[in-house]
Amino acid sequence: MNYRTHIVSSLSEVGQAEWDGLVALQAQANPFLSYAFLHALHESGSATSETGWQPQYILLYEPAPEAPEPGTERLAAALPLYVKDHSYGEYVFDWAWANAYQEHGLEYYPKLLSAIPFTPVSGARLLARDAPARAALVEVLVGTQKATDVSSTHVLFPPEEQAQQLLDAGFLLRSGVQFHWMNAGYASFDEFLATLEQKKRKNIRAERRKVAEAGVTMRRVRGPDITEEEWRFFTRCYRNTYKEHYSSPYLNIDFFRRIGREMPSNLLLVIAERDGRPIAASLVVHDETTLFGRYWGALEHVPCLHFETAYYQPLEFCIEQGIQVFEGGAQGEHKMARGFLPTKTWSAHWLAHPAFADAVQRFLERESGGIEEYIDELNDRSPFKGGA
Repeated sequence: MNYRTHIVSSLSEVGQAEWDGLVALQAQANPFLSYAFLHALHESGSATSETGWQPQYILLYEPAPEAPEPGTERLAAALPLYVKDHSYGEYVFDWAWANAYQEHGLEYYPKLLSAIPFTPVSGARLLARDAPARAALVEVLVGTQKATDVSSTHVLFPPEEQAQQLLDAGFLLRSGVQFHWMNAGYASFDEFLATLEQKKRKNIRAERRKVAEAGVTMRRVRGPDITEEEWRFFTRCYRNTYKEHYSSPYLNIDFFRRIGREMPSNLLLVIAERDGRPIAASLVVHDETTLFGRYWGALEHVPCLHFETAYYQPLEFCIEQGIQVFEGGAQGEHKMARGFLPTKTWSAHWLAHPAFADAVQRFLERESGGIEEYIDELNDRSPFKGGA
């Protein structure tokens, strides 16, 4: 089938109904692929050409079947794609590749990147109605990167089957590790704790007790009930934590307000209070099956408060709501002690320069072996009784 290719710099050129309609057809969809989330990133100024994230979404259109008027089209496939002039906010690190280019007098930027900005969450990247449309989308991507003056293309956190499709199209595959918690149908947090080794169970109880003994109480606010004052407070916490780490926050209050308005059913705000004052907060995103640990910040230091606010409260929420998976975000081997287990992630990479492509391929082959050994080692240190 012939598809019409269209490149857009704003999702407003697509429309929410058409974009979300395509996303809903994907087996690996999540809230971060929604029009509301992506459009908020762009419209708030968080992910724009000014911040080094220039949207250049690839769209494929096909004739709409049984359309009342001839020439009517529908969205057949789409790829969230950005022209990047840096590597910040990606969570699959290619700084060494960029440095190698620079040392040889070559330009690494701009590059093409398919990802959800600032969001290391796996999910569909090759959005398509069917297999032929997905194959055509890959062909357009390959043609685009070869016809464009870019050093490379990177597709971050696709599902394994899409990573394999990109491998077949000439990309190199890279694997990584995240830590996810699985709900075994627990009736309570204590029932979950009972499945852990005694030392792990004891440590978690001690961490929670420290927070309570410090006079801190916890409050959970569902998305529709988050007030403007609470959004301002959370943003202060988020920005303060970046400042303490000598870094600049990627997101602003306009972004948080927008997702609060447009996708409230996917949000949970956990607020920590002491002496009647809020002192810390975490914001998580969820759907019916998965909760994603996302944003955290504090105005005061309390031992173990981060674990209570960003892990234990969301875990309790998962158990209460029957949510099956809690994805803990990027990195963090310390999550294993709290019941999270290693899960492999994928990324796909194409480099235009043949010599650098060969060098990166050799590097990835060595790295892949190390990742497999690392996962085996982690699984041998399962926090559950009997290594479950």
